[in-house]
Amino acid sequence: MNCIIKVENLGKKYQLNHLLSRSKDDMFFSSVKNKAKSFLKGKQVAEEFWAIRDVSFEIQKGDRVGIIGRNGAGKSTLLKMLSRIVAPTTGRIEYNGRMASLLEVGTGFHGDLTGRENIYLNGSILGMRKHEIDARFDEIVDFSEIEKFLDTPVKRYSSGMYVRLAFAVAAHLDPEILVVDEVLAVGDAAFQKKCLGKMQDVSAKDGRTILFVSHNMPSLTNLCNKGIVLKNGTIHQPLCNINDAVRSYVDLAESIEYQEIAARTDRQGEGKIKLTNCTVLNSENKKVNICVTGEKVILKLDYESLDFKNLDNITFAISINGSDGTFYSLIGNEFSGNPFQGLPSSGAVYCIINKWPITSGRYGLNIAINQNGFMQDWIKDAVFIDVEDGDYYGTGRLVPGTHRCVLMENTWKENL
Repeated sequence: MNCIIKVENLGKKYQLNHLLSRSKDDMFFSSVKNKAKSFLKGKQVAEEFWAIRDVSFEIQKGDRVGIIGRNGAGKSTLLKMLSRIVAPTTGRIEYNGRMASLLEVGTGFHGDLTGRENIYLNGSILGMRKHEIDARFDEIVDFSEIEKFLDTPVKRYSSGMYVRLAFAVAAHLDPEILVVDEVLAVGDAAFQKKCLGKMQDVSAKDGRTILFVSHNMPSLTNLCNKGIVLKNGTIHQPLCNINDAVRSYVDLAESIEYQEIAARTDRQGEGKIKLTNCTVLNSENKKVNICVTGEKVILKLDYESLDFKNLDNITFAISINGSDGTFYSLIGNEFSGNPFQGLPSSGAVYCIINKWPITSGRYGLNIAINQNGFMQDWIKDAVFIDVEDGDYYGTGRLVPGTHRCVLMENTWKENL
């Protein structure tokens, strides 16, 4: 056995306190003098919430394990317990060797220290001697590409710069175990690719063990050889081959019905303008959940504003993603037209796609609204579309549905 991480019956429980409103009768018949404090404070009811429960697995040295699951499945909580940031409520964790973690932006760095000082601080935390850090220092700086700002306090770094330095430190200071959450999504695409390549190198050449959380299934399948799927804090698919884990996750994702947009709380943005609905319409303006490749599709976005005045410089955007996380397209009036001016404070806009270009499968739509370049609302997987193959080219022949792809108009000639 070459087990490097062993987790047994791991669980993490939180206590949620809900504030209950008082009835008008209670307030009327209570003494203001004696009860004012309790009314201001309100009545609280405690509820137990298990973020992780009964999780067990063993990881072998050199394994590259993808931790997969929807938002709220418990992925980040699991990594925080493995990284000793959060103490478990039940169970135990055993591991051999030094562990470096790259979780939330800001974790592990001291904001008042410079980039240079934080490199040495992190190395010391990992138990490395100064001469060991000195030997890796130039590699870390070269990889991070922030040499110009090395003697600037990191609290002045952008989130992208922060992640660059944090990953460079974590990957180069010789940890036996590297734990990486979705923090890499903050960086640009080129740096993400560079990080994935580095993780592949340190695993293949140095035999390091990697735990990687991502919603990007292609990144997971390219990097990892094994995977675990979490659902509601428990193991849905035990440790297995990464391709089997991704298939299990896709099946799980496709079986989940989406919550009404107005009730969604997992949204981002300033919130001054909110998206309230996303409806898929066919060529007859009827609501549908199934579209056909090559046929007309209309995407209706409803919105409302906190202000009762017309809205200027408004842009809407929709990204189309496969159920396995593959990105297919980004559309928006910022790219294909102009920002909306003078929109009413609440209403709807329509995105018309004359020929749906993507082949069969299930696709999730992320929707967003911006004003003056600032994000007002963003919702992941706001609605899903099931697509059936159709005659996109009008030739009577269908493109084979063995692989999902984006189709495009093309003409073939013998001569120009």
